[in-house]
Amino acid sequence: MNEVTLELHEGWAELILNRAASRNAINGPLGVALAEHLEALNQASDVGAVLLRGAGGAFCSGLDLKQFNADPPPDWLADFQTIWRRAHKALYNLAPALVVAVDRYAINGGAALALAGDVLLMGEKSFLQVGEVQQGMGAPYNLAWLRLRHSEAITARVALLGDRIDGPQAVGLGLANETVADAALSERALELMQSLAGYPKGALAHIKKTNTGYRSAGADDWFDRAFASGPAPSQKPRANQST
Repeated sequence: MNEVTLELHEGWAELILNRAASRNAINGPLGVALAEHLEALNQASDVGAVLLRGAGGAFCSGLDLKQFNADPPPDWLADFQTIWRRAHKALYNLAPALVVAVDRYAINGGAALALAGDVLLMGEKSFLQVGEVQQGMGAPYNLAWLRLRHSEAITARVALLGDRIDGPQAVGLGLANETVADAALSERALELMQSLAGYPKGALAHIKKTNTGYRSAGADDWFDRAFASGPAPSQKPRANQST
């Protein structure tokens, strides 16, 4: 569980992607830890909001390609798609409000985690990048979260161009809720979480449940739609393609 750490506060919780040496890159153990923490927080009646951030001054650089392409492969590799689906299902089903703070960057698989947030905060110079198209890869989880929260036009702009979208651009597109000076991001995230924790108990979960009640599909059905077209045509399907 060291790949993701949990800190509990009064009325809210903090999940920290804790692989700073690899810029919080995604591997199997991180996916397992993230899912387990989220599933536990989903049952915590005293937690109204969750903050997801990265350790070491960055959010998430995407998949840990060194581990995915290691020889011999890590023992979790064959199960990674199941692990990563579990993590995204836990995000989809999370009852507390999810706030994501993006410092420096959220790339590919990291962008999918950022786009899962109910509220997204970004530093002015930090950026989101759904860049799989430039690598001939599929981006099913990014597309699933984009289409859940945004229009077809916004999804196309983000996923087809595959470029870096900085904080102010993200706010302009409606992807992020707020951008602040990079040095002030942690302070602003803390201020927001303390404010949310001060709302009447159960208010955040009630509003979120009402809002998500309009969704047309359960988690597996929703994510299956993003996988329905299969792997990107220029690539053979591999465990590290679907981010």
